Amino acid sequence: MTEGRIRESGGRQYRRCVRYERTEGEPPSVATATALARFRDEDVTSTNTRLYDYVDPEALDALFRTDDDLERDRAVSLVSFDVDGATVRVWPDRVEVSPPN
Repeated sequence: MTEGRIRESGGRQYRRCVRYERTEGEPPSVATATALARFRDEDVTSTNTRLYDYVDPEALDALFRTDDDLERDRAVSLVSFDVDGATVRVWPDRVEVSPPN
């Protein structure tokens, strides 16, 4: 995980940009929830931000699922969306959460 600078947006102080590297076999939705919790300095099991209020976790996972029968990845290389004043970017290998631009 990498952290960046402090920035304030919408009256709320965001302390950093978070880059979370997914572990092998970790679903993108779990990695995203973890990155969001770290961005907000919250525990992932007790965070106030619920991922499913912003994106369907199963659909997010499906976008990055590999098709073993065809031995190729799906065409999706990046999914980006906003979550309560933060920009979330999901790649096949990592998740980045940052203050809005």
